[in-house]
Amino acid sequence: MSSSILDYRRENGRTYHRYKDGKYYLPNDELENERLDLQHHLYFLTFENKLGFAPPNNRNSNVKRVLDLGTGTGIWAIDYADEHPEAKVIGVDLSPIQPNFVPPNVEFIIDDIDVEWNYNIPFDYIHSRMMNSCVKDWKVYLQKIFDNLTPGGYLEVQEIDAGFQSDDGTLTEEHDLARWWSLLSDACAKLGQPFQTCDRIKEIMIEVGFIGIVDARFKWPTNRWPKDQKYKELGTWNNSNTNTVLESATLAPFTRVHGWTKEEVQVFLTGARKDLNNPKIHAYWPIRAIYGQKP
Repeated sequence: MSSSILDYRRENGRTYHRYKDGKYYLPNDELENERLDLQHHLYFLTFENKLGFAPPNNRNSNVKRVLDLGTGTGIWAIDYADEHPEAKVIGVDLSPIQPNFVPPNVEFIIDDIDVEWNYNIPFDYIHSRMMNSCVKDWKVYLQKIFDNLTPGGYLEVQEIDAGFQSDDGTLTEEHDLARWWSLLSDACAKLGQPFQTCDRIKEIMIEVGFIGIVDARFKWPTNRWPKDQKYKELGTWNNSNTNTVLESATLAPFTRVHGWTKEEVQVFLTGARKDLNNPKIHAYWPIRAIYGQKP
């Protein structure tokens, strides 16, 4: 691996990927990597100890080749490989932040999903998680996925739908947490990587040719405000996850696009965190797991 790839960009006290410098706006340092692993556990709890819902996640599914797009720390790819030793699992990311010691059926590649794909053999299952605002053109992205699947192969997209929501109106547009999302969305759009709603992602999946679409919906509460014990637990984990991502996701877009200083970002995030931690605000992230099959 080229030493220049490991010479990470340093900005506002965080480090960022060097390969295709500036393309992905979240850091790749230890703090962010720990958050990604925590977020993986949050998904695992949400999905009741499953890595996904598409049939290739079933035991004895006998898949041969699996692609994990935006693999991050590689934790999903490693867990899938452990559960499916018969499968060859390839994880792709811009940052070389994956561990050196992995199952023998796992391979990590440093690459850019927006350039031409050069996989010689198609995949039985392609997994895409938390790629919203990382993809420039979802139609192009999903077409590439479709073209690189075997007939009968599956795609599963796992995403946060655009924006915090509250069913009882306790989160309003005047809250700093809602303002944060609005400013972040605006910055990402200006960076050329706008957020896409999950409804539109599902529509594009159908447009490019996927069939048998299944759309599972979940909620990640902002804190322990729900009465239900399972949602209280999810709220605990998501509160930790979101408290960290508020800075991770904000520093680069707000300083690069909105022209804020690091100090201005930190002051603003103080108010957003107060909203996030307030049990009287019944907000949540909408979570979607959408899968479909190539005919």
